[in-house]
Amino acid sequence: MDEEAVKRGGRRGLAFDLTVLAIVGVLLIAAVLAAAGAVQQQFYSPAAFVERYLSTLAAGRAAEALALPGVAVDSAELEAAGLPATASEALLRAAALAPLKDARVVSEQVDGAVTHVTVDYQAGGHGGTTTFDIEREGSIGLAPTWRFATSPLAVMDLEVRGSMQFSVNGFEVDKRQVSPDGAEADPLAPLPMLVFSPGLYAVSVDTAISATPGVAVLSDSPFHSFPVEVQAEATDEFIAVVQDKVEEFLTSCATQEVLQPTACPFGYYVQDRIDSLPAWSIAQQPTVRVEPDGAGWKIVPSQAVAHIEVDIRSLFDGSITHVSEDVPFIVDGEIEVQPDGTASITVGGPETP
Repeated sequence: MDEEAVKRGGRRGLAFDLTVLAIVGVLLIAAVLAAAGAVQQQFYSPAAFVERYLSTLAAGRAAEALALPGVAVDSAELEAAGLPATASEALLRAAALAPLKDARVVSEQVDGAVTHVTVDYQAGGHGGTTTFDIEREGSIGLAPTWRFATSPLAVMDLEVRGSMQFSVNGFEVDKRQVSPDGAEADPLAPLPMLVFSPGLYAVSVDTAISATPGVAVLSDSPFHSFPVEVQAEATDEFIAVVQDKVEEFLTSCATQEVLQPTACPFGYYVQDRIDSLPAWSIAQQPTVRVEPDGAGWKIVPSQAVAHIEVDIRSLFDGSITHVSEDVPFIVDGEIEVQPDGTASITVGGPETP
């Protein structure tokens, strides 16, 4: 083989080697780009940002979730969105979170500068779907960073009737501690409270005076308000206390030796003259029932019976008649719960002067 042929063969081999190296280089670059894209999609995409938020909630790290870009809001942002500017942040804590699990991104849709990320999840055993609005915030090196374009917080307009104390997911709350009006908080006014979306919030009452099985509401719409109404009912223990107080009051009324006991719901009317001091007793105590009445409670009108023993002298002929008679009457009343939790009970009735 001559020298020229050897040179031609060498050049062809070099060209082949360079071609192979070029192909390998292209493949390596493509692999690197694909890996970078996969890493970005897994760790630096809008979906990954939402998954991070959901994982912090699922782990009960409320403070960490609140610190993510775009989550926390101020009064001006609330007011601009038509939400109560004085909404309490008391429920934005781990103690007020219900279990959140099985969260997964089901869709990611780009709409201009905003990406809509939709997720499915289980909140406190209830399934839900929520869509978050995500926007670009900046970058760290080549990696993009994201923020919520619309805060995932929502406002629960909570109205609890029959109690100043209640609990949310087991976290105890007193209206006077979270209301902007403090100790002067209106017992019937709805109380706006910021909550995370998604999240299940179970509101209940369990005090010595009132209780309720509770109401559970799923917060699944970011930066919206939703009403929650809870009506507490009187406990058996409270009704027993009221029953005792009513019986004590009526028994006290019966000690008055007059036809019309003062400030009492029963009395006896005669046109003649009494010849002995009236002797009262309570023949039948009422069976007390208690119902909510605005910010307080009321004693539902119920029937009772008093008994009177008295001698009556006729103005016509002076004869004396002994009266031994049952006197039916109606008992009702109002109950006002004081700031210290005690109850002020006022007993009345149609016959009360």
